[in-house]
Amino acid sequence: MTPDLDRLLDGPAHELAAAVSARGVSAREAVEASLARVEQSRALHGAFLHVAPQAALAAADEVDRRTAAGETLPLAGVPLAVKDNINVAGLPSTAGSRILEGFVAADDATCVARLKSAGCVVVGKTSCDEFGMGSSNETSGWGPVRNPWDLARVPGGSSGGSAAAVAALAVPLAIGTDTGGSVRQPAAFCSLVGVKPTYGRVSRYGLLAYASSLDQAGPLARNVRDAALALAAMSGADPRDSTSLTSAPPDLLGRVGNAARGARIGLLAEAEAPEGGLDADVAAALEATARILESLGATLVRVSVPRIALAVAAYYILATAEASSNLARYDGVRYGARREGEGLAGLYRTTRSAGFGPEVKRRILLGTFALSSGYREAWYERAQRVRALLALDFAEAFRSCDAILCPTAPEPAFRIGEKSEDPLAMYLADVFTVPASLAGLPALSVPAGLSRDRLPIGMQLSGPAGSEPLLVALGHEIERAAGEWGRPPGAIR
Repeated sequence: MTPDLDRLLDGPAHELAAAVSARGVSAREAVEASLARVEQSRALHGAFLHVAPQAALAAADEVDRRTAAGETLPLAGVPLAVKDNINVAGLPSTAGSRILEGFVAADDATCVARLKSAGCVVVGKTSCDEFGMGSSNETSGWGPVRNPWDLARVPGGSSGGSAAAVAALAVPLAIGTDTGGSVRQPAAFCSLVGVKPTYGRVSRYGLLAYASSLDQAGPLARNVRDAALALAAMSGADPRDSTSLTSAPPDLLGRVGNAARGARIGLLAEAEAPEGGLDADVAAALEATARILESLGATLVRVSVPRIALAVAAYYILATAEASSNLARYDGVRYGARREGEGLAGLYRTTRSAGFGPEVKRRILLGTFALSSGYREAWYERAQRVRALLALDFAEAFRSCDAILCPTAPEPAFRIGEKSEDPLAMYLADVFTVPASLAGLPALSVPAGLSRDRLPIGMQLSGPAGSEPLLVALGHEIERAAGEWGRPPGAIR
């Protein structure tokens, strides 16, 4: 491998794409080098569940053919990792669950097809919490993923495999899904940029559903520009998803410049003392990030979203209710790895008992209870009302500010096994991310420093529906002012 190729794989995806487009390096060379790193990350971090070397090299050759023919590809030759609950034609899609062991996707998810069209080359599928249910990437049927910043710690969840793959320098770009923070929280734990778009911005076709009114695919990247390029490629209306937005996607890089000057940045009052507490290093990083934006010309204003205190409770009722419905299809007859039992009921029982892990079973039971006769009004419908009121709270807050700044997670990455026996403590890791998900709003996590233990800290910017260009521009300003935070000790190179 040439030193230039090493440098390109370690650096921004857009620089690698420019080099492939200029034919300074071939897509095949980039993908070959990435595949070697992928195998190392698979062994060291557990980041990958499936690797597709032959398909990836064939796709790289096609990218080289397209660039030679004069096509302009914004992500030409960029190796891409895809979370294993997003379909890639010809590759397994297990969603981290043994119940889907052996299932191979027949076609690409829309977001994957669009990234391929932009020049990305899928090198493999990454581990995730089972069906996206988790905040640590410990619930996968194939074991936990390790954080490249500290191999004894979690990478976040549920898109932890995708985050670990990018942080470890195995790939420059990955995609995950974000239901209640599953892109943003791993981004924060691994010093990456992660984006949850406005609900409907990215088609859900080809995503294995967890909670359909919340699920969104989003990018994980090493810098804001790469995340914006990937999101731009993924976005757009899709007739195969009736919830996708029909309006044209905005120009995500159109506001990059001095976006902070004149902007009103809301400092969330509820972030000062969230349920479960706020780590001192995270609080210090929040203050430092606010001062960066203020020094660039932003006005800081205090805002309140009062019903944020109810968001985690409402989320874990609504999401589990939708999961109970969505996962009913995995019965060993229509979907799922079939395990025989006595009669039809026995087949269902043995298939689902063996196939689902403890956290998925817990959430199915919670969701089924919330929807059951006599309890639906008390739990599910009340949670829906809280969701509507939370959206109104956000709308009121955005009358006073353009974007809200708060931590992405209340603490840095915790140790593997630290919260496994305490579901409530694990759920509170989502205290800052679930509100935007419930309201359908866009949110971006950007690296904001390291703790005293040299663990990454992320800050979240959220805005009104459709405000992705502003969030990208503000994130770019924070990134540019804050500078580099170093390389993970557990990176491949």
